Amino acid sequence: EQRIEREKEDTKALVSDLSHQLKTPVASIKMCFQLLEDDAFSSEEKKEFLSRLGEQITHLEGMVAALVNISRMEKGMIEIHKEMANIFDTLVQAVNQVYVKAEEKGIEIVVDSKETEIQDLSLPHDVKWTKEAIVNVLENAVKYSPTSSCIRIKMNIQIHFLRIEIKDEGIGIKKEEMNRIFQRFYRGKHEVVKQAEGSGIGLYLTRKILEEQGGNIVVVIPIGKRDTKG
Repeated sequence: EQRIEREKEDTKALVSDLSHQLKTPVASIKMCFQLLEDDAFSSEEKKEFLSRLGEQITHLEGMVAALVNISRMEKGMIEIHKEMANIFDTLVQAVNQVYVKAEEKGIEIVVDSKETEIQDLSLPHDVKWTKEAIVNVLENAVKYSPTSSCIRIKMNIQIHFLRIEIKDEGIGIKKEEMNRIFQRFYRGKHEVVKQAEGSGIGLYLTRKILEEQGGNIVVVIPIGKRDTKG
């Protein structure tokens, strides 16, 4: 009975979250469509509205895809299949996936782990979903980093685990928000975050993917810096 009650509460929370997250892009699409029907606007203005409409549709598609993945994972419909595979290759695949976005902002992505031991390391992990988890973190770093900055990635072999560090030069994360950024639909209070496109899904999905494989993800504030993201 307790399990059923928890599932009911989780379902209510999910429906409420979905309603809130979908409201903004749907409203934007509706507005652009109405403006396109108005003959008072010039062809150039309508072209601009079409561009905005396309951006909102792309954003909505990405959000729906992420929501489907989250829902399926929480219901156990997505199974993590771990196999022995080169973890460095998985990381490189993730970097390649966000390379174009980074290049457009003049952001350099540097992988500091050049040791042969790292590059030849094979670990049991789900390549597809682990890559997805890393991509989410990198896309977040690119989104909130300034132009012509640098994102550094380093892999360190510990006694019982592999540590992957991703450090950017972005807007930072306040200490009081550190334990909340991996919650479903949570978005930071920084003004830049409020203005940027996003749904607060990516980092939550990353956490779920890594936890399903026995891993975890944390934010670290470097010594001497009050607000930062790592």
